[in-house]
Amino acid sequence: MTRTCLALALVLLAACGADPLRYDLPAIPETGQIPVSFASVEVRDVSLPTYAGQEVIFFQDETGALVSDDALLWADDPERAFTEGLALSLATLTRARVAAEPWPFYDNADARVEVRFSRALPENTGQYRIAGQYFVASTDGTRRETARRFDLSAPYTVASAAGIAAAKAQVINELARLIARNGL
Repeated sequence: MTRTCLALALVLLAACGADPLRYDLPAIPETGQIPVSFASVEVRDVSLPTYAGQEVIFFQDETGALVSDDALLWADDPERAFTEGLALSLATLTRARVAAEPWPFYDNADARVEVRFSRALPENTGQYRIAGQYFVASTDGTRRETARRFDLSAPYTVASAAGIAAAKAQVINELARLIARNGL
């Protein structure tokens, strides 16, 4: 199926109903723990490119243009979904107490994670790709600070907004694994 057909299929799928279709990120089952050196971690609100922060689902067509349809929407605010997804995955992957900002506990977290995305997009290659940089800082300044780039992708089912959502959940989980292994 060509990428033009993908774009057309997604638009036609959305046009089938009078109400917009909303897509949530599915849960990703976790296996195994990753040891980290911090007991508590605050995940700051992520920074997304403008198109990725929109309620509508954007995807890349065969020309490289970013297209969307008002009838295909994310179920949650994308910034919140990315942030909460990272926090949940880090909490599941590690033994650390993890929460998204604002930090809900009296004592400060031992570390703060900040993620800045330069790309978060279902590409016309059939891959949902995220790229950017993450930062890990100890809140007391006594441990090393980390700044690393990332570029991750997961395949998505062509002509499927649910497939795009599943791939997005997968790359968020992969990013959490990367941060836990190399930053915390």
